[in-house]
Amino acid sequence: MALQQVIRRWRYGPPIVVVSGLPRSGTSMAMRMLQAGGMPLVVDGVRAADEDNPVGYFEVERVKDLGRETDRTWLRAARGKAIKVVSSLIEHLPEDNNYAVLFLNRNLREVLASQAKMLARRGETSATSDERLLELFQAHLGRVKALLGTRPRFRLCELEYQKVVAEPRAEAERIRAFLGRPLDVEAMTRAVDPSLHRNRA
Repeated sequence: MALQQVIRRWRYGPPIVVVSGLPRSGTSMAMRMLQAGGMPLVVDGVRAADEDNPVGYFEVERVKDLGRETDRTWLRAARGKAIKVVSSLIEHLPEDNNYAVLFLNRNLREVLASQAKMLARRGETSATSDERLLELFQAHLGRVKALLGTRPRFRLCELEYQKVVAEPRAEAERIRAFLGRPLDVEAMTRAVDPSLHRNRA
């Protein structure tokens, strides 16, 4: 562990485990794996499971206000726990915490297909073309990963959605090694349901 990280750990305590990625990229799956493995989660249960996420969203509504709040000290209670933060809000995580980020990557056309189905169920449509959305997603992901790679408050582990579904045990081992916690790998493996991979490129 780099000296700077050691100093930050001494100053700010254990990291907040942040599960992040684009919407519909597998973040709920990763949260479910962590819960099964024995990691305490920060969730409020406000958003109930539905057809789009049959096993639940594992979210905290207050996270959506990170970009507007001036007092984010409430996040300190998440130290040593896992919380889901969509990629567009990563930049608003305050400096006075350490963060171990599990970042989900998924084929962007699968993300688009999944988002389109969710909008259709709500009777909504996107006014932006798929090709333009792909460009916007790629640019956004580039900015977010540059931030995660250069700010000392972040440690990053990237997870490929398709690989987690295909090889859950190996990826659960990677997560356990990255977090350095005695997680139950077998339980994490069982928490991955390949039948929920419904939108394929």
